[in-house]
Amino acid sequence: MPALDLATVIRELIILFVVIDPIGTLPVFFFATRDVPEHLHWRFALRAVLVAGAVLFFFLIAGQLLLEGIGLRLGSFQIAGGVVLFLFAMTMVFGEAKPAREIEEAERDHMAGAVFPLAIPSIASPGAMLAVVILTDNHRNTLSDQAMTGVLLFLILLATLAILLLARPIKRLIGNTGANIVSRVMGIILATVAVDSVMSGFEALGVLELQGAGI
Repeated sequence: MPALDLATVIRELIILFVVIDPIGTLPVFFFATRDVPEHLHWRFALRAVLVAGAVLFFFLIAGQLLLEGIGLRLGSFQIAGGVVLFLFAMTMVFGEAKPAREIEEAERDHMAGAVFPLAIPSIASPGAMLAVVILTDNHRNTLSDQAMTGVLLFLILLATLAILLLARPIKRLIGNTGANIVSRVMGIILATVAVDSVMSGFEALGVLELQGAGI
């Protein structure tokens, strides 16, 4: 397969930004640090991004191997992942905003700190875990392609860290309402990505079936 072109790089960058949703994570960050001195907020932000990055890079490197090790085809995972991403997108567009859901869950565990809900599931969301596996299909992408996806993921995580470090001025600029609006717009984009994933999964399974039939 040819090296990633600019259009593909931009597409993957948008997908990763949408599923990680750094702007939508801001209200969760404010909740997690509400009782923490402001001079320690950078530690919370750094710890959350490091934990989320470790989880996402694990799925990027070993997610497909794990699936194939238990006998699952990536095409099936793409379809299932697309369905989950679509449902996730619908909750972003029509349902309660992601930060509100996660803040409500976090109220049951005040000691979770940077790991829950900030790192998981706000930054390393189920949708993000599925997306990195789909974007690094070993059968369709070369190692250099997958390395590029890893670089893009690293850049998005750096952007997420920067946004969290600038949380106070950003909140003054857009407010909680602005963050929710951005999250819903991203949900529409994510729904489109989800449909594309389902179609790609059906295409992959169809190709495998034709090959198995000797056609």
